[in-house]
Amino acid sequence: MNHLISLAGFFVFAAIAWLCSANRRKVDWRTVGWGIGLQFLIGLLVFKLPGSRQAFLWLNDGVLALLDAAKAGSDFLLGPLSTGKTQEGTPLGFILAFQALPIAIFFSAFAAALYHFGILQFIVRLFAKLFHRTMGISGAESLSSAANIFVGVESALVVRPYIEKMTRSELLTVLSTGMATAASTTLGLYVILLGKSFPQIAGHLMSASVIAIPAAIVMAKLLLPETETPETASSIPKEEETPHARNLMSAIIEGSMDGMRLAAGIAALLVAGLGMVALLDKFVGWPSRWLGLSEPLSIVKILGWVFYPLAALLGIARADIAEAGRLLGERVLLTEVVSYQELSVMIANGQITDPRTVVILTYALCGFTHVASIAIFVGGTAALAPSRRDDLAALGFRALLAATLATLMTGAIAGIFSDGNGVLMK
Repeated sequence: MNHLISLAGFFVFAAIAWLCSANRRKVDWRTVGWGIGLQFLIGLLVFKLPGSRQAFLWLNDGVLALLDAAKAGSDFLLGPLSTGKTQEGTPLGFILAFQALPIAIFFSAFAAALYHFGILQFIVRLFAKLFHRTMGISGAESLSSAANIFVGVESALVVRPYIEKMTRSELLTVLSTGMATAASTTLGLYVILLGKSFPQIAGHLMSASVIAIPAAIVMAKLLLPETETPETASSIPKEEETPHARNLMSAIIEGSMDGMRLAAGIAALLVAGLGMVALLDKFVGWPSRWLGLSEPLSIVKILGWVFYPLAALLGIARADIAEAGRLLGERVLLTEVVSYQELSVMIANGQITDPRTVVILTYALCGFTHVASIAIFVGGTAALAPSRRDDLAALGFRALLAATLATLMTGAIAGIFSDGNGVLMK
């Protein structure tokens, strides 16, 4: 029954985007149809294809090997703060800043090395061709969307020469796909947070990010259909030439510096975001005393109520819907990092009861779909094309809506095909 609810929810999320459309009559149903079809195809390959489990185990082992390599550097630098134990073996507990954020530095350096050898560019172009030929979106949209498999806001760099002349629909696609996906540089962070409960999470996070791309394109084209002729409508353009490191060591150095800025940015965002929400909760909680409520109101609790029906549409077990709604709601303000960490705590404390819920939420939470991402992606893209700043700013909240619906649609795909296999409930 829950699988059927996930299927119904998948189309309800698309219907919500269509109802909010700027021009329902101009929707290109070829793009929507192929975008939906690609999601189902990837879902089948991931969850139902014979041998897919073994492929995921190999992929997962590869990522875990990278994480072990990453820990070598952080353990040397941070000692017990990185290992989570004193020299006597006394547990220190989980410390995000020292045990998870340094992983982003290593993965950024590793991605830079792959880019230096041309491996990432080859994979991105393959996916760009797939999106362009099936969904019929412009070449620039396809290239920027495919780049999000590996990078975040930097994905706009590959189409920098074309941003100035992009249509508003293209700009929305660029923003939406960026927000709906999770860059490979943050993948290790999520694996650290949930790896103990979901040993195969690395492979699923990668598939979630790939599925989210056609999902985000579907939502963007439903919300703001293309009514103009894109400059790159007929072909995929060449990537923007960026300065290449002269050698491998130079590439690793540049990548590690980028990773350090990423880790610092995540830390700063968490400090500021959690602090601001705590401050808002003090104001929101005052009426609770006047009304005599047993528990004070909070921003996260209110957002949890808003997302409760959306969580129910994911086909999550009834006992887990309230907690799932809370996680989806708090992500809007506190980022997916906080939500993933909360999910791991809920699993450990028995607040989440169904392994299938863990799989669905792993997919549904995978994306930069929070308020701060509007400033990050709009600001980052506008810096590449200052003349389009007003257009990008006007599309910011619409992109957040598209990305949020896309991640929910991705979660629904997991709900349609997954039985919760591979999750360890305590």
